[in-house]
Amino acid sequence: MTEKVSTGIYPPYFNTYVSLVENEEMNSLLRKEAEEAEHLFSSIPDEKWLYKYKANKWTVKEVLQHITDTERVFNFRALAFSRRDPNTFPSFNENEYTKNSNANNRNPKDLLAEFLAVRKSTQLLFHGFSDEQLNAIGKASSNEMSVKGIGYIISGHFAHHVKILKERYL
Repeated sequence: MTEKVSTGIYPPYFNTYVSLVENEEMNSLLRKEAEEAEHLFSSIPDEKWLYKYKANKWTVKEVLQHITDTERVFNFRALAFSRRDPNTFPSFNENEYTKNSNANNRNPKDLLAEFLAVRKSTQLLFHGFSDEQLNAIGKASSNEMSVKGIGYIISGHFAHHVKILKERYL
């Protein structure tokens, strides 16, 4: 019988993401997803990068930029919580971030390189946390979450969007 990996503390609305990755070890998951991202996004034809599966949805470029932006926001939260920052951090509006990202005017290779750089930073950040730091709890949007929970949110968020890309875009 396989023992379930502890995914830390996070608000229930992140279950959709975390359930996609909950049985894997975080550091190997982060590494594996970076390899998957490089393979997947490098294989997208030029004509697909501005594709939307519905009028009010994001393009492939915007999805990749959204994944990168979200990972940056959550990395900051993980760092702050691990350092016992007592502040409650605000939510961020993913639609405003995307609308103002300029992603559609950027080169896909640059978007991918940026994501891979952020992911490498994520890997190093989480690899460096002690068990005590991984269990540290902070507040964002008035919800408590642990540093470890944030790591699983980051991975699950990536997995969620890759699943949507494969099902609806590619």
